[in-house]
Amino acid sequence: MATSTVGTTADTTAGAPAPRPMRADARRNYERLLTEARAVFAEHGTDASLEEIARRSGVGIGTLYRHFPNRHAMMSAVFQEALADLLARSRELVGAEQPCGALVEWLRALITHAGEYRGLARALMSAAADRESALAACSVPLREAGMRLLARAQKSGAVRADVSIGDLMQLTNAIALAAEESPEDGELADRLLTLTLRGLKADPATAQSG
Repeated sequence: MATSTVGTTADTTAGAPAPRPMRADARRNYERLLTEARAVFAEHGTDASLEEIARRSGVGIGTLYRHFPNRHAMMSAVFQEALADLLARSRELVGAEQPCGALVEWLRALITHAGEYRGLARALMSAAADRESALAACSVPLREAGMRLLARAQKSGAVRADVSIGDLMQLTNAIALAAEESPEDGELADRLLTLTLRGLKADPATAQSG
């Protein structure tokens, strides 16, 4: 998911010409906007004013929209590092000895990511139903990574065969949102995940060995 071109964080479409690199001044504006967006989102949540981000970056709102045509495009760019970490962790876990444990660990990482900024979990949930959203486009590699971990857990017999990665990702977002709404309860996310996991387990009578 490249972030080196103006106004997009998605991969270049196969067969399409490669986008032109940014000019030095455009690159500086882009990096300043990302830096300030991270800070503003951390302070005020992902619903924070884009005008405030532009002001703190020392650019006009038009410059912001040239780089990021909408809020989801900016959010997608801001979260690229976290997404890269999640993908890297999934690659490490796909060879774990305990497939179900690997899936659980990755789901916990997803919840942590979704709860990093106030409003992110809600945005991820809404973007899941909008294929045109920049956030939805970024969820594709995460979904594929999760599918590999889920398939291994199902093949081991630990997880029911009818469980889908789409449902699991929506559940992690819902858990992160619930935890966001009850910040005084630091254990809520883990309790909710534990309850979820009980519903994922296959019937021991039909589980395969391994």
